[in-house]
Amino acid sequence: MERNLHEPEIYDFRQHDRLWQRVGPGLEPYPETTAEAMPRREELPPAQESQLPGAEPNPCCMGSEAMELLTVLEGYIEEELEDRRRYLALSRQAPSWARQTLRDMAEEENGHARRLMAARYLITGQPYRPNLVCGVFCPGRWAEELRRSYHEEACSGLNYARTADGTTDVCLVKLLNELSEDEYRHAERLMALLERSLGRQGNC
Repeated sequence: MERNLHEPEIYDFRQHDRLWQRVGPGLEPYPETTAEAMPRREELPPAQESQLPGAEPNPCCMGSEAMELLTVLEGYIEEELEDRRRYLALSRQAPSWARQTLRDMAEEENGHARRLMAARYLITGQPYRPNLVCGVFCPGRWAEELRRSYHEEACSGLNYARTADGTTDVCLVKLLNELSEDEYRHAERLMALLERSLGRQGNC
């Protein structure tokens, strides 16, 4: 008899059951999938619980992840303080129109060091004592010092960004990226000073 395609087909579930019995006689074709059959969180072993979505072994900022970079942070503190000393010394031999910019940059470098020391204290609970450098910083020729300082600031910006990429501590990542942006801005300001200085020499 020809079947009408417009009529709904009546499925014979008994045929399905007979086929299932031939394929897997000892298996249940309709296993329980209710919520009661699913394991609860408190029933999971620790290894499986740590794999649940949102589970973090150490979610705190400035914690064990940041501790791994402690030596790196201390090195950055010393570099920032050295930059501060260099800019203050450079401002004393700079042209009058450049002195305030260099003094501002020296203060910003000091601010970077303070932020890093605060971060270190959050990580360790212990204050950091920077190395005291004795002696007089003697900058060289004006344009040469601007060139050297530019490259140091640009490299510092890159190093901060690379360090941020190497840690999963979200608060430390934010701090390092902000410092990276500041260092790149310093490089741009030094380049502007160099452009103005070389422009004046060309007009002589």
